[in-house]
Amino acid sequence: MVSRVRVWLNRTYAENVFFMDQLRRNPSDRAVEIHATHGDPDSPVLAAADTAELEPEGLSPAGYVEYALVQCARRGIDVFVPRLHQSAVVAHRAEFEAAGTAVLAPPPEAVAVFHDKVIAYEAVQAIGVPVPPWYRVRSAGELVAAVEELEAGGHKACFKPASGAGGVGFRVITRSPFSLSQLNGYPSPYVPLDLVLEALRQAEEPVDWLVMPRLEQPEVSVDCLTGPDNRVRMAVGRTKNGRRRGFTLHEQWLDPARRIAEDFGLHYLSNIQFRMFGDRPVLMDVNTRPAGGLHQLSLCGVNAPWAAVRLALGEDPGEVVPPFLGQDYSVVSGPRPLRPVSLPQQRAEAADPLPPVPVDSVGATPQATVGALPL
Repeated sequence: MVSRVRVWLNRTYAENVFFMDQLRRNPSDRAVEIHATHGDPDSPVLAAADTAELEPEGLSPAGYVEYALVQCARRGIDVFVPRLHQSAVVAHRAEFEAAGTAVLAPPPEAVAVFHDKVIAYEAVQAIGVPVPPWYRVRSAGELVAAVEELEAGGHKACFKPASGAGGVGFRVITRSPFSLSQLNGYPSPYVPLDLVLEALRQAEEPVDWLVMPRLEQPEVSVDCLTGPDNRVRMAVGRTKNGRRRGFTLHEQWLDPARRIAEDFGLHYLSNIQFRMFGDRPVLMDVNTRPAGGLHQLSLCGVNAPWAAVRLALGEDPGEVVPPFLGQDYSVVSGPRPLRPVSLPQQRAEAADPLPPVPVDSVGATPQATVGALPL
């Protein structure tokens, strides 16, 4: 009799309710139980898990590792998928392995390279992957110099934190003065240069920003599955152009993604993002974790979460190739159940079993699903 697989996701994105659904609907028909922890008692991932509890707040990275090791031992975790404090967790991989837990994340050296976007851009340039022009900015004077140089080349300047995940902190610089036009309609990423400079001058600490030209669509996110032997088992591109989404296997996107995943040892699941700079794709960002939209590959007949768990357990899934490419689709919102009663602030023992959650299609927002509908 094949034993169940116990998987833990820590403080992950709401979209990963569908990562969890795919693990349960695995083609091996293997029993999977999912443990989830989060800082928000109303996170949908807590309701979607078999067992769940709130994470303690205020732990240092080292303290979080100790907490995680206790969780793995107490819950009998086979595979840990860390998002919060990923760097600290992977640095202690041997301790988790000694406790019988495989850590589904790259080695610490790879995580460190891609934690800082400047180091990442320098590193991928060294292996021949194109990147856009970029400037590291820590002061108002450096910002003005970078913006002026980009504008002189006919580009629109934008900035984002040198370290960080997703689109947090991304803004586009405009020379237009602040006016009522920016208060009408939906909030915009555009910010007037003079307001940014004033904020920088008043700041008590320097910023650490990456300033670069605004890149053009399409945006292509390549989801990769790479083994501990540095060999890529899967590379599939998800395209985004406005609200239209789709899939691609074109080598202009997949080849540089494979080179990055293999050269830097991005073991297990990673997401490598490209956009256009002029007439060529350039690297935009690298995520050393499963992408929030990974589940959308189910529209191509691919169950990437399960393939990754098998790889973490030492069961090589072989080459994971989409049997077909799904049609173009859009992302829409829908309801997702939450727990009937919020979890207590701290829970010392295992939570009671949670009610079953209806199976949805793909995608999620923090208290609602984001499903894929064909266009």
